[in-house]
Amino acid sequence: MTRDDTPRSRVLVTVAELAADLRLSSGPDPADGAPVLLDVRWALGMTDGRERYLEGHLPDAVYVDLESELAAEASPAEGRHPLPSASSFQRSARAWGLRGSSRVVVYDTVGGTSAARAWWLLRYFGVGDVRILDGGLPAWVRAGYALESGEVVHAPGDLVARPGHLPVLDADDAADLAETGTLLDARAAERYRGESEPVDPRAGHVPGALSAPTSENLSEDGTFLDDAALQRRFADLGLSSTRAGDDVLAVGVYCGSGVTASHEIAALACAGIPAALYAGSWSQWSNDPARPAATGERP
Repeated sequence: MTRDDTPRSRVLVTVAELAADLRLSSGPDPADGAPVLLDVRWALGMTDGRERYLEGHLPDAVYVDLESELAAEASPAEGRHPLPSASSFQRSARAWGLRGSSRVVVYDTVGGTSAARAWWLLRYFGVGDVRILDGGLPAWVRAGYALESGEVVHAPGDLVARPGHLPVLDADDAADLAETGTLLDARAAERYRGESEPVDPRAGHVPGALSAPTSENLSEDGTFLDDAALQRRFADLGLSSTRAGDDVLAVGVYCGSGVTASHEIAALACAGIPAALYAGSWSQWSNDPARPAATGERP
């Protein structure tokens, strides 16, 4: 379908836009031009994502398992959700039915905070047309659109995963950026301050990082803030949109394990601000005793 070419439109799709797109497409098979819908039903502590998917999902949506398909095996050295290899991701993407020409829409039930991981990885591996359904499944239901139950399996696709289309940081890069640019911590503020750490071995944050909880990118209904509000939010952190052709990357984002940081990167992209992902995030940093940890509200 035709849409305005704005930073936001390249990241998000509304339920009304998606519904119209599905109606205008000639059929449910991804080969006929309809977008491939991926259901990323995951949140920290959730173990029944597939069961919830089977009970009800967007029509023709394929279930994506974040733990096994959007991450490599966890380790103290790499973190809780390391980036998958190109070969592993390619196998998963082909099983979802993705082709080289596929358009993709990803969604979840938690404001896009898990679907954004699929959005980021698809972009990183070279899929150009990927959007997050703004508001996810709850927004779809509120609008009165139908769900279907059961599992959806598409014919295997032929996507070739080519890594490197989005910037990434390692721990040294993140430490440097915290000093020379802007490193955002997308976790809840109490975790940044070191008051609470439910999963990782040490509390606190990367020294020099700024607290920017990704939850504050969302409205009460789970949709992204409008562009003006996002721009104000990031301006308060000293960030503004970059000029066309500016190749200087001065913003990085991390979270607990590299999942919700992808949501922050999506919000930044809506505001016209490119950012790199520190994929290992706090789960990697805090497992290295040589890495310092800061606490409190100050960077």
